[in-house]
Amino acid sequence: MTTEKGKKRLRNIPVLHDELKTKRTILLTPSAWMKIQALAKTRNTSASEVIEEWAQTLSDGS
Repeated sequence: MTTEKGKKRLRNIPVLHDELKTKRTILLTPSAWMKIQALAKTRNTSASEVIEEWAQTLSDGS
């Protein structure tokens, strides 16, 4: 996902979500990473955004 045309990204101000993203580390198999990258490419977005979108579909445990 990209910002809207003419909308400048500003440091510490979220653009696509209600909160800022923070750096995390996850371990994936090479095949899983390739699948995430391929999906991101078809959606014209980043691997991080693919994982973010997937995580947002999960329930909060209720």
